[in-house]
Amino acid sequence: MKEYACGDVVPGCGAVFRVDGEDEMLALCTVHAQHDHGLTEPQMPDDLISRIRAVIRTTA
Repeated sequence: MKEYACGDVVPGCGAVFRVDGEDEMLALCTVHAQHDHGLTEPQMPDDLISRIRAVIRTTA
């Protein structure tokens, strides 16, 4: 199981996601960024993906 807390990348955001895999996580983060943070592109920029990947945790 993977866990990502958006506040680790976007200070003040309380969204937390728990999913089985990293690809699913990045898809959820893209939708979240579009709806809650004003991302207008269909995909996240590579630098943002790298920042997210750096803080994704593996949980039990």
